[in-house]
Amino acid sequence: MSKYVDVIINGFKEKVPEKASISFLITHFKEGDTDLIVEHNGQFVYPQKYAGAAVSEGDRIEFINPNFGG
Repeated sequence: MSKYVDVIINGFKEKVPEKASISFLITHFKEGDTDLIVEHNGQFVYPQKYAGAAVSEGDRIEFINPNFGG
C-alpha cells in the first residue's frame, strides 16, 4: 500500500505519493512547458536533478512557466 504526503504545489495543498520525484510531479500535474522553472522549498532545481529530487511531508513546490502570458 502506497503512503501519501501533503505538499504545497503552486500554493495549493496536494496529496502525492511519498518520495515522489519532481519528474513525477511535472508529469502528474501536466506541466509541459519546455522552459519550466522548478523551486523545491525555495531552492532552484536544475532539470537534470528532477528525477532524483524527492518530496517529503510539508514540502513546497513551485512550477514557474516563464512563457506564460503576455
